[in-house]
Amino acid sequence: MSSLEEPLGMDKLLSLSTIDLFNRFSSNSCSTSGGDSGIEHCWIEGNTSTSSNDDKGDVEYVQGAFMCKHHTRDTPQNGNHAAYGNRHDSWHLTNLHHNSYCNNIGLHNIKNKIFKGIPKYVKIVEVGARDGLQNEKNMVPTSVKIELIQRLASTGLSVVATSFVSPKWVPQLADAREVIEALNNLDTTSLPVLVPNLKGFEAAVAAGAKEIAVFASASESFSKSNINCTIDQSLSHYRAVVHAAIKLNIRVHGYVSCVIGCPVEGMISPSKVACVAKELYDMGCCEISLGDTIGIGTAGTVISMLGAVMSVVPVEKLAVHFHDTYGQSLPNILVSIQMGINTVDSSIAGLGGCPYAKGASGNVATEDVVYMLHGLGVQTNVDIGKLLQTGDFI
Repeated sequence: MSSLEEPLGMDKLLSLSTIDLFNRFSSNSCSTSGGDSGIEHCWIEGNTSTSSNDDKGDVEYVQGAFMCKHHTRDTPQNGNHAAYGNRHDSWHLTNLHHNSYCNNIGLHNIKNKIFKGIPKYVKIVEVGARDGLQNEKNMVPTSVKIELIQRLASTGLSVVATSFVSPKWVPQLADAREVIEALNNLDTTSLPVLVPNLKGFEAAVAAGAKEIAVFASASESFSKSNINCTIDQSLSHYRAVVHAAIKLNIRVHGYVSCVIGCPVEGMISPSKVACVAKELYDMGCCEISLGDTIGIGTAGTVISMLGAVMSVVPVEKLAVHFHDTYGQSLPNILVSIQMGINTVDSSIAGLGGCPYAKGASGNVATEDVVYMLHGLGVQTNVDIGKLLQTGDFI
């Protein structure tokens, strides 16, 4: 079931990708009528608007300026200020358009502030077939996995297909070879697979993998529980893998887990994340994906982490990977792309989690990410109609 629950008809939902939210504010939509109450009127595009205040007079807005209407009242000689006499009106034009948000210039400025730094295109990397399925208790038939990946690829997504890890540790992905062999003829730009070491790399290449990914951690405790070695040991293993991959012209993606916090150590220092990310980048990884494995990140902690990593790795080489434990994934993605990130991991229908991270819920739903980005006018090359149908397939 898609997490969107189809709030609109499919024909209307597909048109949302072209919406510019700020264009809703036309001269008609930005108006309220107070009738004779004198409370407030608001028009733009050359019309006027008036607000009334007994003490400060009326203010009439005109495009690009305020025309202020001030009142003077004859006060009775007896000093009874509760009773006003005749009212005399005077007008003067004040150039205060920068204080008015109900004009085209104001809306344009707001839009520039909100969308500053947001890329025109964001690549969505679908991890449901790997992250999503590895946490499923019931075994998923190989044929279903293959069909799922084919459906996901047909939507325009870049898909992380599977992992060549030990079946002892992740039984759900024991059929990695069969899955990749069945997808060798799939017409897609990217089908990377995860490998933990040189042995896994060799198995992936033998099965026909054209791209791979390696995964390190910013937490020593998590590194030991997840891949049974220290951070330094894991990086040493990956140097051998990356070196072998480069010889075969195979692209290597790098993943860093626990970039915000660890289930054992708690909060992780951004400087630790930056050190691991730099090591992966320096050894030759073409892209570094930063994963909030237990989903505790907020916009504030994400900004701090990204700031540290961006000081040592070019922003165009970075991606983000958020779990939605506390419902913070979408705002975290938003601040990430505002900082210049243009690659985002997500999982169909929010499938996933991590078997070695207690309490980690699923990844952010791909449908939700695409819906948000299209609403911002960001291109993804993803067909949201096909995506929703794939979500229903699960």
